[in-house]
Order: sequence, then C-alpha cells, then structure tokens
Amino acid sequence: MSAIDPESLQQHRSYLLRYAMLQLRDPHLAEDVVQETLVAAIESQEKFAAQSSPRTWLVGILKHKIMDLLRKRAREPQLNVAEGEDENDLVDALFKENGHWADPPQTWNAPEQSLENAHFWNVFEQCNQRMPLNTARAFMMREFMEMSTYEICQELGISTTNCWVILHRARLALRECLDLNWFGNAR
Repeated sequence: MSAIDPESLQQHRSYLLRYAMLQLRDPHLAEDVVQETLVAAIESQEKFAAQSSPRTWLVGILKHKIMDLLRKRAREPQLNVAEGEDENDLVDALFKENGHWADPPQTWNAPEQSLENAHFWNVFEQCNQRMPLNTARAFMMREFMEMSTYEICQELGISTTNCWVILHRARLALRECLDLNWFGNAR
C-alpha cells in the first residue's frame, strides 16, 4: 500500500477507541492515544507492507502508544491506588470451604458468535471497569496486548508470583461478572 487515505483510517477509529478504553479506562486518554495512533499511521504509511490488514497494523501501533503512555504514567505518582472493594472477598465468595466452586462456570455455547456481538463487548467493558485498575491493566496486557508475564511484571513493577495471582483474580472477577451480566445467572 503506497498511500493511506486518512478517511479510510477513520473507519477503524471506534474499534481503536474501544480497545484503548479497555486498557486505559479514561475516555480523554483513550481519545488522545487513538489520535496519536492515526497520526503515526499517516506519518509512517510507507512502513505498511500490507502483510496484515490495516486494522491489525493500526492495533499494533496503538499497543505501542498505550505502552508508552503506561510507562510514562508508571513514573508519575499515583493518587488513588485502590477503589473500594477488597479483591480477596471477591475471590473467597466464588469458592466453598472445601475449595470447589460455589457455582461452577457456565458452558459457553457459541463463543465465536459472542465475540462478534457488540452487546457482549459492552458487557465485557463494564466488567473490566469493575475490576481494580492494576488487575484490569494486567489482564488486558496479557490477553489483548499479548504481553509475556515478564513484560507485565516489568511494566507494573510486580513479581512473577504477584502477576499470576493478579491474572487469576482478574479471570475470576471477569468470569463472575460475565456469568451475571452476559449469561444471565443471577445469584
């Protein structure tokens, strides 16, 4: 692809914005990083070899922009570390005293269809927003940005063991939230 039409890039804006919101949880930061991504794409269009789709290429740029922002923010002091709920209470409520699930996870009949459903992604975003910030951030780094445990630990300044615990808690919280809000199993 020799030239990228700025209007054609705009068709990917809402997807990129949702992606950035899941990671950053701040509409202003997400908008800024998406704008930076689109500008970078236009400025470096000659690097696009058309070996992937334009959306995949844009998401790659976006991942780097998000990581740059997270690195910058990690160097700055954080004012609100925790937001209310204790993660341990959430985890403990999912299990019986013998260690078995209080309510086993639901069978997901058609995951591919759900992943293409806009309502599913709205529910997913709400579930992600309910998790503590670092828990959600670690989950998104691992599952959406496909970062290694080592990279996540470096970015968040945590140990490998702590990373595994955080990811486990994130999956449990996400499972519980999706069970209630997507599968419709009120407890």
